Amino acid sequence: MFDSKTLDDLASRITNILPVGAMEFQRDMEKNLRAILSSATARLDLVPREEFEVQKELLDSVQDRVAALERQIAGLTANKEG
Repeated sequence: MFDSKTLDDLASRITNILPVGAMEFQRDMEKNLRAILSSATARLDLVPREEFEVQKELLDSVQDRVAALERQIAGLTANKEG
């Protein structure tokens, strides 16, 4: 998930495009944007890159094991038929 610093930075960048004379509006907008961005990213159900990499390695390992078992079954079937 995104950390609060990233969300704060994104909200600040968006609100910095507003005219300088609209500081109160800018502060309210930044606060609202931060809440909206936080809510939106929470709904995305994102995982950290590290967790993704661990799950990917686990899946690769399982796929290798399934392939080995398939070869073993094919060998046993061939021996039984032959």
